[in-house]
Amino acid sequence: QVQLLESGGGLVQAGGSLRLSCATSASLFSSYVMGWFRQAPGKQRELVASIRNTGSTDYAISVKGRFTISRDNAKKTLYLQMRNLKPEDTAVYYCNRGGDVKLSWGQGTQVTVSS
Repeated sequence: QVQLLESGGGLVQAGGSLRLSCATSASLFSSYVMGWFRQAPGKQRELVASIRNTGSTDYAISVKGRFTISRDNAKKTLYLQMRNLKPEDTAVYYCNRGGDVKLSWGQGTQVTVSS
């Protein structure tokens, strides 16, 4: 079974930065559209950034200009560089395929931003 393993979360003050990583065993990783998702308490999971196999990216309006998604296909790893973090970015962050066909969700990594 393909696994997704997110890491890099933590507690940071507003204005700070974090870099998340997502390692996967998916053999077809390089062909997938991949995304970072987040779920805050009491809210639905939302897509915050995605990257195609071509390298082109899309961002939610709430994170555009602050977050950067990237991928290393040789390492089968997805990254999310987060800058100028805000308290409203507090959530559990997950990675997965974009689109309707999803891999099994990983445990996620908690990001907490204090004001």
